[in-house]
Amino acid sequence: MPSLILRGARLPGSDDIVDVQVVDGQISRIGYIAPTERADHTVQLGERWIIPGLWDNHVHFTQWAQTARRLDLSRAASAAEAAVMVGERMLSASAVAQPCVEGAETFVGSGFRDGLWNDEPTRGVLDAVSGSTPVVLISGDLHSCWLNSAALVRYGFAGHPTGLLQEEQAFDVVRALDTVSDAQTDAWVHDAARAAAGRGVVGVVDLEMTWNLDPWTRRFASGFDSLRVDFGVYSQHLDRAIGLGLRSGDPVPGTGGLLRVGPYKVITDGSLNTRTAYCFEDYPNGSGHGLLTVPQNELLERMLTASRAGLTPAVHAIGDHANRLALDAFEAIGCRGSIEHAQLLADADVARFASLGIVASVQPEHAMDDRDVADHYWAGRTERAFPLASLLRAGATLALGSDAPVAPLDPWVALAAAVGRSRDGRQPWHPEQSISRQAGLAASARGRHRIAVADAADLAVCEIDPLTASVDDVRRMPVAATLLAGRFTHNAL
Repeated sequence: MPSLILRGARLPGSDDIVDVQVVDGQISRIGYIAPTERADHTVQLGERWIIPGLWDNHVHFTQWAQTARRLDLSRAASAAEAAVMVGERMLSASAVAQPCVEGAETFVGSGFRDGLWNDEPTRGVLDAVSGSTPVVLISGDLHSCWLNSAALVRYGFAGHPTGLLQEEQAFDVVRALDTVSDAQTDAWVHDAARAAAGRGVVGVVDLEMTWNLDPWTRRFASGFDSLRVDFGVYSQHLDRAIGLGLRSGDPVPGTGGLLRVGPYKVITDGSLNTRTAYCFEDYPNGSGHGLLTVPQNELLERMLTASRAGLTPAVHAIGDHANRLALDAFEAIGCRGSIEHAQLLADADVARFASLGIVASVQPEHAMDDRDVADHYWAGRTERAFPLASLLRAGATLALGSDAPVAPLDPWVALAAAVGRSRDGRQPWHPEQSISRQAGLAASARGRHRIAVADAADLAVCEIDPLTASVDDVRRMPVAATLLAGRFTHNAL
């Protein structure tokens, strides 16, 4: 059995120096280990802090890997400004005779947030800067796409009055953008995974909307080994997954136990920035209560079918009414699972997460991105928005994630947002909903904030004690090393 001794480590919140022995990918001893004891490998940690390896419990991994190659529109303050950015990038790419698009057919940008813009994103605004090249801009929350006229024709929406597609229509376009070769996509995924490992990440729950089993199986077969991956299944693939006998938690053969079947994902409402999150109260712009994308009877049928087949439901719900209906469905069926996002909750529903055994899978950095939009569209209700502390006090289990590419795939960013409720020097937003560093680490590491004997040796080594670091230092936490089952996936020691 391969063995490793990590010497000179500190545990979070303590100055005691310990050694950690790893045998066959598992922690076998923590404490003093005599210098005379030998192992296959011995590594000096230099009194750095060692913690459980971190998980991002909600990502769209292929989209995250692609995002770095797309025009970033997150700083655009208006539709006009976004269009200028598109025109400049297209002109620059043309000047150096390089394709400005992923598949050499469509120009793709991402990250715009139009919730507080004073002008409207329309196809005409994009037509003025793009000519005959199809342009697709994906919103920061992934729930809308802004197309020019050429793209509307290409993707089957010719004659659309505005060019701004929402929810399922937007998802259809995003799925259709997958024109990059498997080899190129896999190379980008490998790069993104190595970068994640560099931030202490050992695993992700990948909720990409396409059929995910085959791409991940291919990647592991070609040598991918940077992360553990739990892959989700969506409604359009539910019958296929059941027919293959997929069950949540089962390892996929031939991947060394690193690839497992994840949850069954169903999206029941929209998002805050797109003003489609399904709420009890109207939005102030006259767009109603938002959008319920799956009727309750259909939700119950889908969840029951999935749970009976051994697939754990993960229900996307952002608005307070959508969360109420999701909890009602879990209660009616009597199964466990998660609610993804849980951004706005009615007071009466907070305790139901614990009583029903439903994990609140939350993305704290969204609170930092959305605070101004929430103050505008959820005015008078934001004390119930991103209620992490309330959920913990009620006994609920939290799982932190990023929803990358909506927020960066970086658990330290999520942890800093959960602990500090602030960013960019602003005052904390509803600081009464801040959680402790211990709770944040546990929510980022499958329930653990300290390593323990018999745990898998999925570890991260930090330059700063995460339990005493400032919020700013947590956000930019320097990670010296990451290990997956006792094997280094990142090593800057």
